[in-house]
Amino acid sequence: MIPLLRRWLASMSRKPACFVEPFLGGGIVSLTVASEELANSVVMVELDDEVAAVWKVLLGNRVYWLRERIGEFTVTDKSVREVLDSSPISLHQKAFRTIVKNRVSRGGILAPGAGIHKFGENGKGLRSRWYPETLQKRIDGIRRVRSKMKSIEGDGIQILQRYVNDSESVYFIDPPYTVAGKRVGSRLYKHSDLDHELLFQISSRLQGDFLMTYNNCPEVQRLASDYHFDTLPIPMKSTQHAEMTELLISPNLDWVKQ
Repeated sequence: MIPLLRRWLASMSRKPACFVEPFLGGGIVSLTVASEELANSVVMVELDDEVAAVWKVLLGNRVYWLRERIGEFTVTDKSVREVLDSSPISLHQKAFRTIVKNRVSRGGILAPGAGIHKFGENGKGLRSRWYPETLQKRIDGIRRVRSKMKSIEGDGIQILQRYVNDSESVYFIDPPYTVAGKRVGSRLYKHSDLDHELLFQISSRLQGDFLMTYNNCPEVQRLASDYHFDTLPIPMKSTQHAEMTELLISPNLDWVKQ
């Protein structure tokens, strides 16, 4: 997706004033835009309070505490269980708990019901995805570009409604895939219920350009057709590395079809 994102932004006549990602998730897209200066500013929207807590801390002053806490934390069954069973009051403690939960959960899934590693990669169990130095380097990279980034805890559709008349902003829209009863979105995200028809309606009113990705199914194809959007199936791999396609959707996809 990142190469396509670069091509999309490079096809524009001028650098966007603001890049808006209303369904943030892992944040790799917004981080790429900020670090490569593909837009003047970045707005990231996340409804999940745990994920939002991480981004608030990463973009705030308690990021230094978070960095040090990650470096000093020793992963054991006991220490992980103590963190996961805690009920943190402060935002920075909540952010640390979320990071630990992400790193020890199977597939990094934060949604309720996600299990934790028993064996993990190479039989390392809970330690298989705990790389403190790598996490600290990622935090350092975010610190270098955080002045360009803004995090909002809220509903992505509501935020898009605020931007409909802003022709200087562009939007990368990657919602949970729950159309036609598809379950992957509900498995991966705490908040997966979404009014897909409303999302397409608001997207059709955006004055700025947008790039949307969706599961490739007849229902999504119908919505795209109803609102006269361009579509293009592209290959991808699922979290289980299964070959499949997803659908690129935009007012104009000439830049990728050439």
